[in-house]
Amino acid sequence: MADKAKTRPVILESGIPVKPVYGPEDIASVDPSEIGKPGEFPFTRGIHPLMYRSRPWTMRQYAGFGTPQDTNGRFKFLIEHGQNALNVAFDLPTQMGLDSDDARAEGEVGRVGMAIDSLRDMQVAFDGIPIDKVSVSLTINATTPILLAMYLAVAEKQGVPLTEVRGTTQNDILKEYIGRGAWIFPVEPAIRMIADTMEFCARSAPKYYPVSVCGYHIRESGATPVQEIAYAFSIAREYIRRVVARGLNVDDFAGRLSFNLDIFGNLFEQVAKFRAARRLWAKLMCDEFGAKNPDTMQMKMIAGGGGGGLTIEEPENNIVRGAYYALISALSGTQTMALCSYDEAYTIPSQKAALISLRTMQILADEMGLTDTADPLAGSYYVEWLTNEMEQRIVAEMKRVDGEMGGIVQAVSEGRVQAEVAHQAFLYEQKIASGEIVKVGVNKYRTEGEKSSQDVELHEYKPEATEEQLRRLAQVKAERDGNAVQAGLQRVRDDAQSGVNIMPAMLQAVKSYATVGEITNVLKQGFGEFKEPVRW
Repeated sequence: MADKAKTRPVILESGIPVKPVYGPEDIASVDPSEIGKPGEFPFTRGIHPLMYRSRPWTMRQYAGFGTPQDTNGRFKFLIEHGQNALNVAFDLPTQMGLDSDDARAEGEVGRVGMAIDSLRDMQVAFDGIPIDKVSVSLTINATTPILLAMYLAVAEKQGVPLTEVRGTTQNDILKEYIGRGAWIFPVEPAIRMIADTMEFCARSAPKYYPVSVCGYHIRESGATPVQEIAYAFSIAREYIRRVVARGLNVDDFAGRLSFNLDIFGNLFEQVAKFRAARRLWAKLMCDEFGAKNPDTMQMKMIAGGGGGGLTIEEPENNIVRGAYYALISALSGTQTMALCSYDEAYTIPSQKAALISLRTMQILADEMGLTDTADPLAGSYYVEWLTNEMEQRIVAEMKRVDGEMGGIVQAVSEGRVQAEVAHQAFLYEQKIASGEIVKVGVNKYRTEGEKSSQDVELHEYKPEATEEQLRRLAQVKAERDGNAVQAGLQRVRDDAQSGVNIMPAMLQAVKSYATVGEITNVLKQGFGEFKEPVRW
């Protein structure tokens, strides 16, 4: 006799209701070619035939604080303990185009990332780190052309030709308007400079990834998993269209566009999100852009355990959460993995916390069997059904952006996407408060009366580090060739106004040791500054 007992309703964050049981009938309409094989179109099961059996995921912890010397020490610590790539954090002044001696930078120099003022700082940060062997991701956006030029100049000084430089810049300004707020210039000139970096790298640094489109930050700001992918893909399509309009073939550059995507929440929803996204991206590149090269159709990604899922309460629980986020990342078929450390709800990760996160990824790769076979969840009735459902909903949301919102650029310029994400963030917090979304130790199994941060080592802000950074900046300004600096800045000004690719001028300027703030001020004169729209 069938069990007639009532079951609790389950609705995923993406709005998808989940049945208690799934079976063959739920995937009867699924075309087997939509699932396919790993390494074959449409790449639902992963972009490589053997996936982690041939090469485990790259481990790339986010790191950076204080002076370039401080960060260089953390880089070397992580590499010594088995990390095989770097993910660089920059402080807010650097992100916002301010030099460390700018009055607006006071109190923020080196606080949430590494302070970079000139090429000399970048040289110090990567001293003793072989750029030709260690892939480096620069988490920078509005000032990307400046910081990318500095990094390429360091590579040249290390004897690495631009054609051999590997790595990534985040360089996704549209998500900054949506999710983080670290923007400087109006939307159009900001996108123009992204296209400049993509075109320049396609022609001069073909192994480099100049853009990592960040659904991650959109999700962390409140978007649902469906919206995360839909908005990220809408953004990526816009960047590609801009470069195609310059006369480049999509197969000449789009294979060097990657995605930074978020993990927290329901395990199966997250895995299905990534499988659906990979399949949809392959179709988009083939059908919309006419890509012929399979490499162009592959969605390359870093899947990171999201800080949005961590809790201030009982911070040690975040170690467990991080392990599950890493499990999701591995089951989803990511190429690169990063984890927020358990103390990041409070502070810049301590050395101990960062090592725990690195060891978590290493344990998964070497002890738990996650590298034994590709896409082990394939064929699950629930996973395949949910993958299809996620794809359909992502497509519907992208069509809404194109239709109701007038396209992603107009939607961002008018604040429409920002309003959508803010609304979802409000709904999410309501569900946390009501207990509809469970957070262990927060709204369920809560231990009253304990100090949440008792075992968290807070990162100490050191004023003396700021003083050292200011001293080094003053020294650079005193020792450099003033005429060369002015010539470099003038070329940036001229090229910004004329519309030619800005990157050659950036390289000239940074090699003269013009500073981040000086170059940004020149760009502001030509482009103006963004004024944020507010929608209610």
